[in-house]
Amino acid sequence: MKSINQNLRTNDQIRISPIRVINEANEQLGVMPAHEALRMAREAGLDLVEVQPNVRPPVCRIMNYGKWKYTQKKKSKKHHEQLTKEVRLRPKTDTHDREIKLNRAIRFFKKGHKVQFTMQFRGRERFRKEIAFDIFRDLLAFFGQRVKVERPPSMDGRHMIMILSALKDAFADVQVDETEHDEDEDESVDESVGERADELEGELDEATHEPAPARATAEPVAETATEQPAEEEEERA
Repeated sequence: MKSINQNLRTNDQIRISPIRVINEANEQLGVMPAHEALRMAREAGLDLVEVQPNVRPPVCRIMNYGKWKYTQKKKSKKHHEQLTKEVRLRPKTDTHDREIKLNRAIRFFKKGHKVQFTMQFRGRERFRKEIAFDIFRDLLAFFGQRVKVERPPSMDGRHMIMILSALKDAFADVQVDETEHDEDEDESVDESVGERADELEGELDEATHEPAPARATAEPVAETATEQPAEEEEERA
C-alpha cells in the first residue's frame, strides 16, 4: 500500500461524486457514486478514505482507517528509533580482540545505531588514563570521516566513554562477518549491574596491594605463684 496522508477526508466528509473505488483487497471496483461506495464500506464495517483527491474522479479506498493510522505510526516510530549500543574495551585489550570489537561496532553502525565505546578500568589501571585516550584516538583514526563524534572521550564514574554515530551509508561498502555473535552483542548502554561488579573487582584489586595489618603480640602472662624463702623451709623442717 502506498503512503497515504493521515489527514484525508473519510466517509461523509467525501463530497465529490462519482469516485473511483478500491476495496480492502486492493481490487479495482471502478467508478461509482460516492454514496454507493460509502454504503459498501459501512456494510463491511470499514471506512471510505479519499486517498487521491487531486485526480478526477478522486480515488477512494475501502479500509480500516483507524487501524491503518495506528500501524503507520508504529512503523514510523520504529524506523526513526536509534539505539545506542555498547562496545567494551580494556587498556590491555590485545590487537585480535580489538579487531573483533571494531567489527562489532561496524555492524552496529550498519544497522543505524550509535555506538558507545566504554573503557573499563580495574584496580590501578584508572591512574593510566593516557592509555585509554591513545586507544580512543586510534579508533577515531580507524573510522576516519565515516563517523561523527557525539561525545568525545571523557570519564563517567570509573569508566571512560566515547559515543560515535555513523554518517549516512558510510559503512555500506564495508564487509564484516555477520555471523559473529557473542554475549554482549545486543546489550544497550544500561550496564549498571556490570559497573557495580567492576567497582567491586577494582576494590578487591586495590586491596591486594595493601599491607596486611601487623598482628598484636601477646604480653607474657605474669606468674602468680610465689616462691617460699629458703629460710622458712628450713624452720619448718
